[in-house]
Amino acid sequence: MACEQWRGKLDLYVDGELEAAEANALSTHLRSCSACASDALERVQLKRSIQTAGKRYEPRAELRKKIAGSAAAIPVARFGWWRWAAVAALALIVTGGWLYTSLGIEKAQRQRVYSELADLHVSTLASATPVDVLSSDRHTVKPWFQGKIPFTFNLPELQGSEFSLLGGRVAYLEQSAGAHLIFQVRQHKISVFIFPDRAEMPRLATGPVNEVSFNVESWTKNGLRYFVVGDASADDIRALSKLLRNSG
Repeated sequence: MACEQWRGKLDLYVDGELEAAEANALSTHLRSCSACASDALERVQLKRSIQTAGKRYEPRAELRKKIAGSAAAIPVARFGWWRWAAVAALALIVTGGWLYTSLGIEKAQRQRVYSELADLHVSTLASATPVDVLSSDRHTVKPWFQGKIPFTFNLPELQGSEFSLLGGRVAYLEQSAGAHLIFQVRQHKISVFIFPDRAEMPRLATGPVNEVSFNVESWTKNGLRYFVVGDASADDIRALSKLLRNSG
């Protein structure tokens, strides 16, 4: 009966359109129901395939440069003052439109990254083998990544905290290899993603934000970009992020 209740909401769940309470309840159900977890995983894989295909047709920034270059090449002497006024007004419109478009593109890029990370988080929870290195010992997990990703990182000492390390695996974000670590706090599992920081990554929000049905916090440190994603409370996300920030 519980499966019938949730299967109709799996698409909303993987798209991040469920309310937080329902998303948390469904996340709990997925951890105990292999059939629904498998269905959710199929939807995540289909969604990621569609996203990958869609990126082939994204407009490039060179288009704006080409238009700006064409405008700059217009001869100055052919214009009277009134035409210059018209050009100035047009420039303001174009600049405003460009700024609006740039902000819209940036927001869409941020949403896309968060959505892809949420998909990785969901698919990991739904997988029969969520981690490739299963250990609560940071001195076992960290060395496992050597040679598998092009960077190293530090893990926090969790003794005395509510958090425990479950293990990790290699993950990919926009063709970039990184570390995917799984932590647990009470009944909640939290994904920590670490990737090389790149210029095309979207700007960061300060503090935990609620994106695609999960709380997310992100920051940069030593040339790396950290993402903490989970259905745990914002306070838990913030606490784990603080431990990671202070880890060496």
